[in-house]
Amino acid sequence: MAAHGRPALRDLFDESPTPHIAHPPRTHHRDFYVATDGSFREAGGGLGAVIETRDGTRVARIATADAPPDNNVAEYRALHLGLDVLAARAPRDAAVGVLIDHDALASNVNSTILATRHPDGKSPRPVSVPTATQYHWRGIRARLNGFDEVRAARIDSDQNPAHPLANAPDQYRHVNREPDRCVLPETPEPTVGEFPPPSRADRNSGGGRASD
Repeated sequence: MAAHGRPALRDLFDESPTPHIAHPPRTHHRDFYVATDGSFREAGGGLGAVIETRDGTRVARIATADAPPDNNVAEYRALHLGLDVLAARAPRDAAVGVLIDHDALASNVNSTILATRHPDGKSPRPVSVPTATQYHWRGIRARLNGFDEVRAARIDSDQNPAHPLANAPDQYRHVNREPDRCVLPETPEPTVGEFPPPSRADRNSGGGRASD
């Protein structure tokens, strides 16, 4: 289960904005949630990821030292790593919630997902990826297409459970020795009479039309 005193990833996802995509109750029934973070320092940074099922059962944690050239590359590398680990432990028909504290990356993920639903493959918002992240963005897109449903939520860094793992990978290296787990989430109870909340899409941005 989720660590005592820290919200489960599902709780964070449910209460966070999902840029460009409406947030109806059915999206709360993700099968897996992955939170990632990357850190950049001249002396060396790190990558962190935490994966849980919807009932809060931990699937994996990763804390690894890295030497990205800048913060953007660190964030893209972290998401690439987290999705790679999740793909090895989750079925292809899984619904996945991604939690990241990088605005542009969250926007790019959701815009890419929406583009796959468009008849012409067009994204509702421009997808601009830093040149140095192109390799990792290709890997991220491949992983996104490998799951049944994906959407990304934007969380604050102080809420991101992957943040300490990325910022102090040496201190948290013990999490990498946790045994591999392939945990399937429990089947959710059917909900009756559930009403959609107001859209959380673009809650903290300059507006725009939310789409699902």
